[in-house]
Amino acid sequence: MAPAAASNVPADLDRMCLPGCMPVRAKRATAAAAATVTTTARASRHNFVKAAASGLLAGASFTNHESLPPLPDAYAEFAAAFPQYAQGGARADAIRGEEYQHLDRHVCLDYTGINLFSHAQMNFSLPSTSSAAPPSSSAWQPPFFDIAYKSTSLRTQVQQCGDAAAAAKTAGGIGAAVTRRIMASLKIPDDEYAMVCTANRTTAFRLLAESYSFQPGKQLLPVYDYESEAVAAMADSARRRGAEVTSASFAWPSMRIHGTDLRKRLARGRRRGGGRGLFVFPLASRMTGARYPYLWMSAAHEQGWHVALDACALGTKDLDTFGLSLIRPDFIVCNFFKVFGENPSGFAGLFVKKSSLAALERSVIARSIGIVSIVPARRWSLHDGYSTELEHSRSFPKLADPAALDDVDVETTSSFSGPLSSTAITRSRTLQSDAAENGDAHAPEIREVDDSTAENGFYSEEPRAENGHETEEQLAKEEEHGSVMEVECRGLDHADALGLIAIGNRLRCISNWLVVALQKLRHPRADNGHQLVKLYGPRVKFDRGPSLAFNVFDWKGERVSPLLVQKLADRHNISLTCGFLCNIWFSDKYEAERSVVLEHRIGGDSVAVGAGGKKRKDAGGDVGILVVNASLGFLSNFEDAYRLWAFVAKFLDADFVEKERWRYTALNQKTVEV
Repeated sequence: MAPAAASNVPADLDRMCLPGCMPVRAKRATAAAAATVTTTARASRHNFVKAAASGLLAGASFTNHESLPPLPDAYAEFAAAFPQYAQGGARADAIRGEEYQHLDRHVCLDYTGINLFSHAQMNFSLPSTSSAAPPSSSAWQPPFFDIAYKSTSLRTQVQQCGDAAAAAKTAGGIGAAVTRRIMASLKIPDDEYAMVCTANRTTAFRLLAESYSFQPGKQLLPVYDYESEAVAAMADSARRRGAEVTSASFAWPSMRIHGTDLRKRLARGRRRGGGRGLFVFPLASRMTGARYPYLWMSAAHEQGWHVALDACALGTKDLDTFGLSLIRPDFIVCNFFKVFGENPSGFAGLFVKKSSLAALERSVIARSIGIVSIVPARRWSLHDGYSTELEHSRSFPKLADPAALDDVDVETTSSFSGPLSSTAITRSRTLQSDAAENGDAHAPEIREVDDSTAENGFYSEEPRAENGHETEEQLAKEEEHGSVMEVECRGLDHADALGLIAIGNRLRCISNWLVVALQKLRHPRADNGHQLVKLYGPRVKFDRGPSLAFNVFDWKGERVSPLLVQKLADRHNISLTCGFLCNIWFSDKYEAERSVVLEHRIGGDSVAVGAGGKKRKDAGGDVGILVVNASLGFLSNFEDAYRLWAFVAKFLDADFVEKERWRYTALNQKTVEV
């Protein structure tokens, strides 16, 4: 991005420092101009924080959910405090109203990843119930795809992606078309990186761990402030192969990276010919919204580490900030789903830097982990919309140990947005907070294929020409004689149209408003007016991420179970997740709080940490804080945040939980044990 003249640069861009970026000042003709720009940028950030802290709900304290200002009044105050929200806000709202009307019925705060298609596009693509002939392959609609298992190693797959002959052979396939579209949107150069599709995020992490050249003396160093299923799978694989696994720590209460500790860990151990090991860095916390400087990746490279960038928690255009121009990680992991708020099926992308191929080994185990190809949907339905795409029985690859299947390809999540249509997936609710695809029977079909059967990216099976439809083999032959396929991914198109600046302003304003609003809720008639909500991580901050971690407390100061909050939110058409914060470090100043805020998880139950526990860093995976999480996306609007605020405010009523129990019993609905 070329810097504009000083007089034309918006105040919040004068340092060219967008969310999560490395603060690099734009070059100016004179030192005086640079000083002016720096001062202006600092003043802009200060003014933003001031407007959020003092301009929103100033002097207000709400002790009853009925005393909240109505939505129009709250929005008017919000718009006055954040005039920058209007920059691109109208266009974003128009896109949501035209293409994602289903979001008005349900607040989706449980998605992380990149949205490929729009809801309107999915509906438009649904097969017709008429007897008319189906569209030809040239009019094939991209939401209808499956993922087919491939038995190959990561190193071999990357080499094939870089082979010109192989690339030409698959250029017309839908898999190659989707890959090209994704890399173009993320601005990842295909001459430097190869994209490998995996079943889900956990599979991508484990595949990388099984393929990376771990050996005794090498290390795995992840930087996560919450318990992640994907990271746990990677750590298990690394330990089994002889690597030492350590973790960064996070300072309480800001949940920022404990810099002194991380610098020591990066410099620890003997630097070997193949590097110290693998440094896994997420740039932003998927739980708390804390952002981490890119400079940590640069420091890791300088110390001889290979760097894996976890971009799953980043926004759709956040990689534009990075641009892969200053720091180029060796590996990048992204998560993709079909339709935001409606269809969470999809896949994960593992981008491998071609010059880092030497760090990968051919692994027999990696061949059976979950590299997939994107193929046309198994069949279309004349009855159930797109139900058959999602409701096929799943055929997993044959593994040496079938009992280990769940540990291989299964990614769990605590929630996926609903209510889903009768033809969509019913997702299980589990504690884990990684928002990727479940391995249940309703996930997109995974079929085992052999590379030799591939033709133009399509994989032939038994003929399926029932109901007069073309078979996949026929589609493949049509593609062979056609031009290079292009797919329309409206989800990516919408993000590209809005751009990084508009999306960043939108999420920055909404997330900071929500932080302020939640802190305004206080219990009535309580000593010192106890706050209803406790937030974890950054408060009002210009560069905070769009995720919030919080807990709800009753009037006696006792925490309401996060799982109960999640269940009740779902009943009020709001989808949230739960997560477990860990790796927390307490300085002397906050040492007294350690035994109060931390808890042990024993058999699913939480037990407070006693005074005899660890002194500073409680790094064990079973020691931490169970929290509720809300994650905003680029399609989230102010009303979504307001509805969450209004729901949480209901806990100001001491009898709210009991009323909900009786209400659902009276309606003769299935009750959930609380």
